[in-house]
Amino acid sequence: MKKVILFFANGTEEVEALTAVDLLRRAGAEVTVAGVGGPTVTGSHGIRITADTKAEDIVSFDFDMVVIPGGLPGTTHLDENAIVDKTLCEVHKNGGFLAAICAAPLVLGKRGYLENKEAICYPGFEGYLAGARISEKRVCIDGNVITGAGAGVATDFALALIEVLYDCEKSAEIRRAILAD
Repeated sequence: MKKVILFFANGTEEVEALTAVDLLRRAGAEVTVAGVGGPTVTGSHGIRITADTKAEDIVSFDFDMVVIPGGLPGTTHLDENAIVDKTLCEVHKNGGFLAAICAAPLVLGKRGYLENKEAICYPGFEGYLAGARISEKRVCIDGNVITGAGAGVATDFALALIEVLYDCEKSAEIRRAILAD
């Protein structure tokens, strides 16, 4: 079973986070939602989420993928969190996938993970994508890095995550199941 961790902080964009969690779980992935700032966090639009675990309780970094949703000030909270940083480092070192959407690709850019990668983000955050080739695509897959433009592409972003974790057939299966064709 593929293991994914998604970090959720106060101010995270709910659609980006929960679409990824939902579709990845439909595909069969074991998704852990880690709350930055506590077990219950409030998204950027006032929706309260109960995380599976607190970020500071993460002790194993054996994940196939890390997902960083956007939203403000959620992205800032994720960017400043040492556990998020350590998880990205460990998963990257072990050849796993790093995924970020909306403002959150800045977290990857500031740490050098976008160097020589094609990437996209929410308009206005391009300056944080150090070393990236800024794309016009709504969702970019470049090696072990997946980036998305924003909430409007949350479904396509989540399906891209399924594609890289599993394959195109599994992504297409989930696309059909949710009537996204």
